[in-house]
Amino acid sequence: MGQALGCIQVEQSTVAISETFGKFDDVLGPGCHCLPWCFGRQSAGILSLRVQQLDVRCETKTKDNVFVNVVASIQYRALADKAQDAFYKLSNTRAQIQSYVFDVIRASVPKLELDAVFEQKNDIAKAVEEELEKAMSHYGYEIVQTLIVDIEPDDHVKRAMNEINAAARLRVAANEKAEAEKILQIKRAEGEAESKYLAGLGIARQRQAIVDGLRDSVLAFSENVPGTSSKDVMDMVLVTQYFDTMKEIGALSKSNSVFIPHGPGAVRDISSQIRDGLLQARTTD
Repeated sequence: MGQALGCIQVEQSTVAISETFGKFDDVLGPGCHCLPWCFGRQSAGILSLRVQQLDVRCETKTKDNVFVNVVASIQYRALADKAQDAFYKLSNTRAQIQSYVFDVIRASVPKLELDAVFEQKNDIAKAVEEELEKAMSHYGYEIVQTLIVDIEPDDHVKRAMNEINAAARLRVAANEKAEAEKILQIKRAEGEAESKYLAGLGIARQRQAIVDGLRDSVLAFSENVPGTSSKDVMDMVLVTQYFDTMKEIGALSKSNSVFIPHGPGAVRDISSQIRDGLLQARTTD
């Protein structure tokens, strides 16, 4: 009914292009407009001012001869003050944008190696945006944003990259494990050295205590029993220790000691050997 009366309704975020006898007349904003057909006025079409998105997938080759698919998302919109250019100058806006994206990506990516493509994707997106902005502004369009949303190499290349990464991580893990084992061995050796050092100190102190005890015993016995020499005292001490040792061995139910022919008289031989050794050592000094 409205069209029969020459009235049209323009929705929000859109504009209508009116013509008079096929010639551009005006850009009509949102609302109701009267276009009397009897005077040759009509609506040529509707142009949306909303932001639109176009995803462009481009296959190209890197500098190191790896084929990749680069996906770029272009967000664009028509400008209200240039609606005439946007409506009349381009017949297929999306195809035009896609051609410019192909041109820039295939000129930029072949200059970079595969790793650099991933690292410099923002630079590639910026180059695409600048080229599109410069070209599409003449046709009444604004480039809102350009994003490189995906860089997809061939499946074989991705598998090889994953294997390289896995091998590098395994090598790092092996180095860390070897370093940890080295630290454990160093700490274990330091612990053993400290333990042996402390054990040596204990043995030295034990022997020193034994020597001090024997000296005190010999001096006390010599003072309390006149006519005895230090040799007699040492022989008696050795005999006492001999019987104490035999007593301890006999008290054990599961003893692993091996007995050889031996008697108390051998203690005198042992003391003689010790005394001769001390005399020889003094003579050598």
